[in-house]
Amino acid sequence: MMLSPRLIRRAGAGAAAVAAAVLIPAVALAAPGRAARPAAAPGCTRAQLQDWIGVPPGVAAGTAYYQLEISNVSARACTLFGFPGVFAVDGNGTQLGSPAQRSASDPVRRVTLGRGATAHVELGDGTGADFARCHPVAASGLRVFAPGDFRSETIPLPGFGACRTPGPKLISVSPVLAGTGIPHFSH
Repeated sequence: MMLSPRLIRRAGAGAAAVAAAVLIPAVALAAPGRAARPAAAPGCTRAQLQDWIGVPPGVAAGTAYYQLEISNVSARACTLFGFPGVFAVDGNGTQLGSPAQRSASDPVRRVTLGRGATAHVELGDGTGADFARCHPVAASGLRVFAPGDFRSETIPLPGFGACRTPGPKLISVSPVLAGTGIPHFSH
């Protein structure tokens, strides 16, 4: 039996279609792809963090500026994003004045803290004439909430200026910033 050229072309086209159907998925699976992005570290929790103040403060334009340092004391990396919650407290841990207002001095960025790494926040405290608008009192410390966490830590800071009652917002905080805020300090 002799095959016609037309039948040979049809059989060849069918074989090519079957080969393509088998080879295309195999080639696609073997082709190099883009490397997957590593998963972002989970958000930091209060249990992973230790807050501390870099003293003495700097003073500019009637405001004392402290470096609120936030260190990762856990065994794994975690991330911070946004602003911490901060307010002054008396010796009993009772809130004094209004909570800190957010400062737009720096852009908000996600900061990843590796094991033992430290980030910081610029913390401003009004002085002098600012306190004339409220009933001034010396605080015993600061209550600090990590961004996105509702648990707090109290940092002793005797003499920190505060108002006895809510009213003017004299404390300000920047968003969390990478690295320590203390010049020439590495941790």
